[in-house]
Amino acid sequence: MTKKIFQSIMLTAGAVLLASLVIILGCLYDYFQGVQQDQLRDELSLAAQAVELNGSDYLEGLDSQTYRLTWIAADGKVLCDTRTDAETMENHADREEVRQALEDGSGESSRYSQTLLEKTLYRACLLSDGTVLRISVSRSTLGVLIVGMLQPIVLVLLAALILAYVLARRVSRRIVAPLETLDLEAPLENDTYEELSPLLNRINRQRRQIDGQLETLRQKNDEFAQITRSMKEGLVLLNEKGTILSINPAAQKLFRTDRSCVEQDFLTVERSPEISASIRSALNSGHSEYRLQRGGREYQLDISRIESGGKTAGAVLLSFDVTEQAFAERNRREFTANVSHELKTPLQSILGSAELLENGMVKAEDVPRFVNRIRTEAARLVALIEDILRLSQLDEGGPMPYETVDLFDLAKETAASLQDAAAEKNVRLTVSGETAPIYSVRRLLTETVRNLCDNAIKYNVDGGTAEVLVEPSETCVTLTVRDSGIGIPPEHQERVFERFYRVDKSHSKASGGTGLGLSIVKHAVQSLGGRIDLDSVPGHGTTVSVTLPKPAAGSLADKS
Repeated sequence: MTKKIFQSIMLTAGAVLLASLVIILGCLYDYFQGVQQDQLRDELSLAAQAVELNGSDYLEGLDSQTYRLTWIAADGKVLCDTRTDAETMENHADREEVRQALEDGSGESSRYSQTLLEKTLYRACLLSDGTVLRISVSRSTLGVLIVGMLQPIVLVLLAALILAYVLARRVSRRIVAPLETLDLEAPLENDTYEELSPLLNRINRQRRQIDGQLETLRQKNDEFAQITRSMKEGLVLLNEKGTILSINPAAQKLFRTDRSCVEQDFLTVERSPEISASIRSALNSGHSEYRLQRGGREYQLDISRIESGGKTAGAVLLSFDVTEQAFAERNRREFTANVSHELKTPLQSILGSAELLENGMVKAEDVPRFVNRIRTEAARLVALIEDILRLSQLDEGGPMPYETVDLFDLAKETAASLQDAAAEKNVRLTVSGETAPIYSVRRLLTETVRNLCDNAIKYNVDGGTAEVLVEPSETCVTLTVRDSGIGIPPEHQERVFERFYRVDKSHSKASGGTGLGLSIVKHAVQSLGGRIDLDSVPGHGTTVSVTLPKPAAGSLADKS
């Protein structure tokens, strides 16, 4: 502000000084020009009297460095001139001052030189004999006068500007001094310019408003702290750079820290690269999860992105103790496995009994009915148990043997083993593609191909087709199983991979399905890090595509 006031004063002073010089010079120039014209008139009057008495003798004897006299005849011919030979001079009849004198008895005019640096004043009068006497005088123009006075003018300007500079600094400081000493903590207690009163009143109102908002914020912060302190779940608030903004006691206990970690990077508290990767993933994608085992307990970490104004403001990390849920889940899987193993032995006995019946060990009239029922139910239960065992093994997620498997050869082998089932359903099963070696788990690949082909046969129409296509690329291998069967309605397509879910229970029972085939495929593909896509149109068939990534060279050793 001081700079602006200083600049304004200096500009004003400079403008006023420059304008004053221009006005003064202009007035002085006009004044002296008038004086000179009056003198010119008087000199002409005296010269006219002398010429009337002495004629050309007066002019020839006149020696003046200031004035020039010219005697002109009525026809414009120059009779005599005090500075130039009259014989060499041109006719002056067309000169303005001469014409005026011949017409009105007197005339005057002024003309600039070719360089515009000199101005000549002319005055003429009519003599008694009809001739004209003209007098002229030269004077410098205003521009020449200013150039000639440039040095004193510059000195005056410098002196004035120096004085203005000193005064401007002093005045600007005096103006700004009361503003610099304003007490904004108590705006109404300042003794300053009256013009600032509206501003100070507004500042006072805004200050009271801000104080009220700060008080409300403190109350909300206290409420938030009390709520988070009583939470059993751990809560950590992070900004977009991963700095801790808030952490409750449950999270402090989990990460073995205290309140002193606030405003520190989360990496200083938890150095786990997996958790750091989960936080980055949440900041990028919006949400991530991670299971953490610590102190004999298992925790679920849910990390969600916080957005403000369309921009990422940070993340919130919530930790849940899921030890009991994880224990119950493991018990459920163990129970399923144990029950399946226990049921398998009596079911095999049922199959043996069915074989005896089939061999004629019972009455002839009862044999067909018992044999068909026992064998059908026993086979279905055995298939169910085997599927449950497969799912249980996939849920366990234990280490599995990796090897290089040609998926195209595996598909051909599987299709060959299912040709009899396809022939019974009158379905043509074909395999096409090209060799596709992949480093994977042979058992999971076999389960995937077999279940997809089995479904394509079971849920097909009489005379339908089932096509298996294997397509390798640089980064992945795609297995596509396409059938011309009954298809899946849109409302069921998202649920067909759930365990025991059936689109049409009566049809599934007739086809002998267990409801676990696609669930096994889903878990197997997930275990291999792949992706499964389903496209189906009721009445036109179903297409299932499985995309399996090819492991990088560096990861082969880790899986072997």
